[in-house]
Amino acid sequence: MPDQPIPGPRSRALAAQLAVYEPPGVTYLGDDYPVFWERASGALIGDVDGNTYLDLTSAFGVAAVGHTNPHVVAAIEAQARRLVHGMGDVHPTEVRVALLRRLAELAPGDLSKTYLATSGAEAIEFALKTALLATGKPRVVAYDGAYHGLSLGALEVAGIPKFRDPFAPLVVDRATFLRYPGARTSLDDAVAEVRRALDARSDVGALLIEPIQGRGGVIVPPEGYLRSLRALCDERGVLLILDEIYTGFGRTGTLFASEREGVVPDLLCVGKALGGGVPISATIGASRVMDAWPRSTGEALHTSTFLGNPLACAAALATLDEIARLDVCARVNARAAALGERLAALRRFAHVRDVRGRGFLWAIEFSDGGFANRVVVRGLQDGVILLQSGPTGTSITIAPPLTIDDEQLAEALARLERAMQQTEEAS
Repeated sequence: MPDQPIPGPRSRALAAQLAVYEPPGVTYLGDDYPVFWERASGALIGDVDGNTYLDLTSAFGVAAVGHTNPHVVAAIEAQARRLVHGMGDVHPTEVRVALLRRLAELAPGDLSKTYLATSGAEAIEFALKTALLATGKPRVVAYDGAYHGLSLGALEVAGIPKFRDPFAPLVVDRATFLRYPGARTSLDDAVAEVRRALDARSDVGALLIEPIQGRGGVIVPPEGYLRSLRALCDERGVLLILDEIYTGFGRTGTLFASEREGVVPDLLCVGKALGGGVPISATIGASRVMDAWPRSTGEALHTSTFLGNPLACAAALATLDEIARLDVCARVNARAAALGERLAALRRFAHVRDVRGRGFLWAIEFSDGGFANRVVVRGLQDGVILLQSGPTGTSITIAPPLTIDDEQLAEALARLERAMQQTEEAS
């Protein structure tokens, strides 16, 4: 339980400064939200007023191996003493080659070539560019509720209207959006909808999907859906792009969520947990697809200033080492059923409409977004960090660090349940 008021005086003072210096469309600033983070360790967050919180978000899924994991921190410190910044596509670094090699070893199937970037949106945009070069076809099949980042290229395939609509004049209409099928949807009906979409257009070069929709409210598709998509893409000569930015690196109990169905995409986008907190993302592809890019003649066709940043590469290598050393997939699988049962018991609350998920990625869906928001705020007062999700904010995502211990997890869930109980009683 926090010792000081939430938000405390320092958080309130910093919020006032932030309102002066940051555009208003970025950080929500209210009377009871947010708190300003100062430190973190494992599954614990400390704010600037000395309060401590249990984290059920992994900070958007980033802290898979725990906040400020000591092995990752040591790698960052060692790299910072040697080289903080390289020269991207002009003069690369050895640590970049090491990370590319590691990703090729870990990626499923024949995925062996990687473009490194800084954000998930960049990884998605590189995949879209690659698909166009490889197929010559500009159109993409995407999904309602999809979140692939907020840059303009990523917005073309974003299935959440509140993000697209304000910028509609700048967003090119190159995507066909389909309903993302939930677990109880007929597999045959869901696949038939994709087939009809491909029949309707001859210029579709790629299908982009999250194996489990994350920001969209943790929607789990019916068993066999990804396998069916893989077969359909093969049949039609369409590239399958999987966005595993949220689900990758053990979150759902396998290194990549697509491995559950033995599916190998043509292009795999990853990020979030990869850097252990340092910004880095990647698009990993098969040579037959990646080699559609023309060979550089001295000026890269696609690059960025921080391409393969050595500090980020060192953090990523250390994070991947920790995922293996701690055997996070086994940890998730050993506790996933118990977590699911504990969350399923929350269906007894009148405002709960659904509980769904896999591994250490779950969502509780409520009757409306206002109720979900009040639960998040009450949870914060009780010392647990929660995150709203879903296209209209009706869900709360449960995605704790994969290294959280049993006692911390039980206490965090108890605080969540208490916040739900108090919110329901006040309704």
